[in-house]
Amino acid sequence: MMEKHAHQFERGTDGPKVIVVGVDGSESSLRAAAYAGGLARRQRALLAVVYVQPVMAAGAALGAPVAETTDAIAADLVAYIRDAAERVRDIFEVRWEFHTFHGDPYKGLLTAADELKADAVVVGASEQAGHRIVGSVAVRLVKAGRWPVTVVP
Repeated sequence: MMEKHAHQFERGTDGPKVIVVGVDGSESSLRAAAYAGGLARRQRALLAVVYVQPVMAAGAALGAPVAETTDAIAADLVAYIRDAAERVRDIFEVRWEFHTFHGDPYKGLLTAADELKADAVVVGASEQAGHRIVGSVAVRLVKAGRWPVTVVP
């Protein structure tokens, strides 16, 4: 008798339908977005661009305009992505959406990938030296083992 496995949706049979890419404005995250955009175009998948707005309680307690700063970063990222999509519109078209989540980048990307029913996650390699020892967001996503994860250098 075969054992039944419960799952929410099927993965891996027809290629990815939703590709989540994490962006934060860093060079590696923008390279990841470009890679994910090409993958989404070839697979005819939806590209879900995700920016996780950090929650900095200490900065907020000191009166720093943290929310305004992260909102400005999100607005700049949307403008950058729209501009890039417009430049290549006559060559190819990619369906994309921009989403913002609040919190820790790892937990934010986990939430995003779950809520958006991601078939794949793409992130840029960490540019911080300490992450080689402690573990970057990318390594933590791979260890979560919930989706194929591509790390773009």
